[in-house]
Amino acid sequence: MQFVQKSAVLSAALALALTACGQKPESNTGASAPAPAAVSAGDLSVVQIGFAAPLTGPQAHYGKGYQNGVQLAIDDVNETKPTLDGKPVKFELVAEDDMADPKTATQVAEKFVDRKVAGIIGHFNSGCAIPASKIYSDAGLPQIAMATAPAYTAQGFKTAFRSLTSDSQLGSVIGKYTVEKLGAKKIAIIDDRSAYGQGLADEFEKAAKAAGAEIVKREFTSDKETDFTSILTSIKGTKPDVIFYGGSDAQSGPMARQKKRLAINAPIVSGEMTRSDTFLKLAGPDAEGTVAALAGQPLDLMPGGKDFAARYKAKYGELEIYTPYGYDSTRLMLAAMQAAGSASPAKYLPVLAKIKHSGVTSSNISFDDKGDLQDGSLTVYKVKDGKWEVLETLGGK
Repeated sequence: MQFVQKSAVLSAALALALTACGQKPESNTGASAPAPAAVSAGDLSVVQIGFAAPLTGPQAHYGKGYQNGVQLAIDDVNETKPTLDGKPVKFELVAEDDMADPKTATQVAEKFVDRKVAGIIGHFNSGCAIPASKIYSDAGLPQIAMATAPAYTAQGFKTAFRSLTSDSQLGSVIGKYTVEKLGAKKIAIIDDRSAYGQGLADEFEKAAKAAGAEIVKREFTSDKETDFTSILTSIKGTKPDVIFYGGSDAQSGPMARQKKRLAINAPIVSGEMTRSDTFLKLAGPDAEGTVAALAGQPLDLMPGGKDFAARYKAKYGELEIYTPYGYDSTRLMLAAMQAAGSASPAKYLPVLAKIKHSGVTSSNISFDDKGDLQDGSLTVYKVKDGKWEVLETLGGK
């Protein structure tokens, strides 16, 4: 879905600009990156920002909330009547549905490169962001992704940045927390075999073992499955204290219901994709006691959280968990362009790499030399009386 409707004149101008594309950039340098798609409307230039996430299917609620945060950031900056190098500009969102599918994600990435957008917010899933990042790197296009898999920034691409703490941090912290604070000694693990789910489960397992827990069962499913009766039955006999799940709420919700029907009392412990209102709806009363860790502070403790939530709700309705991170990612990218005085990726990329920004999610947002978020915090939540309640916030500033 695209939020900005262009006039016939503007559309024709864009088509003409795209038809007149120059030669392709050299690989991996960033120095030969294409100029961003810009359309002159009188004295106003339009700078396009690419966005990719699952906008259909079982993960659409994540993607829509993410997209709305990006759009709100663009709207907020446009209201300030921004300029680049003294010339007025308007930022515009170009959104694509990658359907949480790696193959589709690479096709979307190629489309953005061909269109010469100025930068990319997304992709949402690690399995999509990782293959797409190579395409963006070759084109010199900066990308701020929601991806949490360590492999995303481990590739060494100078164009790749991360808006959340990585699975290596979240998995290791929640693994240790589950043993030391929740008192779990026998743990069963299930993951959905996605880059995100498996990676998170691997990090959790290493940390839980190091803290002294026994992994009594390790099982896997897929991110399309909804029947976990067989897996849960095999786990039941091991009598775990908790069941860790690496994956999304589309699976952990039904899993909670089926676990209850099998009279398994061990609570589910999971990551941020379970810490959602959708999980509460899918699991119903059987959500009670579920524990999940989410990057960042609770919304009401974020520096700009309360004001942001009120403005967002007035425009879009209820906030999704990834919305503030989409907002901050976009503000970061646009702030880098404004500081550099240019939407040319080669010019603003060095600024983005060194930027320090006070946003909604943190008063000190910056990246390390790998593109990972520095000083990231995470919060552990538990379902009590049908609502997510904070247990503890760990790390960060």
